[in-house]
Amino acid sequence: MDVRTLLRRRAARRPRVFPVALPGATAVRLAAEAELRRRGLTATVTPADADLLVVCGVPAAGDLDWLDRIAAAMPRPAARIVVPSADRAAQLLDTGRALLEAGPAYRHPPETAAPAASGAAGLSTAQRGDDRDGLRLDRLHLVLGPALADWPAGLLLRLTLQGDIVQAVRADTACATDRPALPSDRMPFWDEPWLRAAHGDRPVTGGDLARRRCAAHLDSVGRLLAVTGWDDTAARCRRLRDAVLSGLPGGPVRGELLATTRRVARSRTLRWGLAGLGPLPARRARAAGVTGPALTADGDAHDRLLVWLDEIERSAAALDDPRPRPRRRTDTGPAGPRGVLDPDRPPSRALLDVLPELLAGAEFAGARIVVASLDPDLDELAPAPVPAAARG
Repeated sequence: MDVRTLLRRRAARRPRVFPVALPGATAVRLAAEAELRRRGLTATVTPADADLLVVCGVPAAGDLDWLDRIAAAMPRPAARIVVPSADRAAQLLDTGRALLEAGPAYRHPPETAAPAASGAAGLSTAQRGDDRDGLRLDRLHLVLGPALADWPAGLLLRLTLQGDIVQAVRADTACATDRPALPSDRMPFWDEPWLRAAHGDRPVTGGDLARRRCAAHLDSVGRLLAVTGWDDTAARCRRLRDAVLSGLPGGPVRGELLATTRRVARSRTLRWGLAGLGPLPARRARAAGVTGPALTADGDAHDRLLVWLDEIERSAAALDDPRPRPRRRTDTGPAGPRGVLDPDRPPSRALLDVLPELLAGAEFAGARIVVASLDPDLDELAPAPVPAAARG
């Protein structure tokens, strides 16, 4: 048996997985993450450490180029699978293992270079520019996204750096122009219960809303903790997120939920690491159209974390609320996990718009923390489909 065969069999037994979520595929990402945890597998931070690339969602033609660059950064033997729907996650992970054992599932084009660690256009040539003290320093252009671990799906940040200071930022999306719109019966995953309640598409209970809000914030907290190095607690948040979404009665999970949120809230180390990053006073947030937790926090990344934790605790008390939520129509829309679901300006649009001013002048090391503390959901940027009950 040659060395290549041995490597393939070893990778197939316990593949190291690099998951990439496409916009509109939140439910697929959650199913893939849950299945990886059930199998005792963990996601890698970079494609260079992975055997298996798991694409959550159906790529459009415009996605193929950057997905190929990510695949090219993976060591051989490696395989790639596409998981189009949540109910196929387990089956296709088995397929990925079979591909690894059989041999490479694709060939890296010889002219394709490995991407930078950012997972997108990488680094451009450095140029000279004046910094804030009048010194002449190299000005470096860097792209973060769209495929980073613990990163909003489809987000691209184009940064200009001088030294370790962010001088300019442009927030963009990697949403391919040829990507099909969400089907009429699908909505942004985290906002779905509020949108259905508003349109009267089907009965929605208080427990439905509490579970989705609780799970959404656990997902966001898990990302923020992961980028700050709290991997074990981040994994616990994700496990609790999945338990809440599964419909498990609130009693068995409520105690662990409260223990986890209070441990995170009490951490002086975490407070020290997040304090002062991305300050967003309520006055500036309101002027930018920001609503929801980022407005309530009236402060920095740690303040936003505390608001998430508080809303998780309040939602935990209502996980089993059977009372139907009445249909409501307002001029602005219902309040989902990230803010008011205004169809003309979804909450994540405002979060993206405010990102550049929060990052400009900040140290590069804190950029990912600031992004995670806002956690915009690019699924909200697609035109929301109108439920059947609301169509004339």
